[in-house]
Amino acid sequence: MFAHYQQARFTQSATTKNTLPPELGFEVAFAGRSNAGKSSALNRLCQQKALARVSKTPGRTQLINFFSLPEGRYLVDLPGYGYAKVPEKVKKVWQAFIESYLSTRFTLRGLILIMDIRHPMREYDKTMLSWAQSRQLAVHILLNKSDKLKRGKAMSTLLTIKKELKPFKNEVSIQIFSAFKGDGVKELSDKIDSWVYPEEEE
Repeated sequence: MFAHYQQARFTQSATTKNTLPPELGFEVAFAGRSNAGKSSALNRLCQQKALARVSKTPGRTQLINFFSLPEGRYLVDLPGYGYAKVPEKVKKVWQAFIESYLSTRFTLRGLILIMDIRHPMREYDKTMLSWAQSRQLAVHILLNKSDKLKRGKAMSTLLTIKKELKPFKNEVSIQIFSAFKGDGVKELSDKIDSWVYPEEEE
């Protein structure tokens, strides 16, 4: 079912616009706060324990990492934001690089925005949504760590966030997700497929 994601392989990292790979094929970026479980979500999707590095110290992903899929598609792991214990000057460099990538990368078909379901829609999450809206980029939100809440509370949070998303006019979808248990993986893979393998749905 997820065979093409199981074939994901690390290809390269980028630290500046000049070190980004050529814009060929389609790609989907993963973004989120450093402690939202971004790398864990990517690993769960690809059914690989160590594809994206998971650190006990949030904020260790300081590069844009590219993972290749079949047929010239890519998954892209963006640096985590809002938590990393690094100098403010470094944070600003990261922010400018991420903003440039999101704003100018024409092969980027969608953004997977990971939020901790217990602490969703923080200020920088809203900033990411605004950036996506400015270039009419589709966004799919994962309310991760749903295993930390009871089902009723998780569904209540989902409904609340859906209401908060109404001002955003670009394509924004949302789901409950658990990288720990694997809940919601099929819904996530179907969404990404619709962006980067659309011909297979016809």
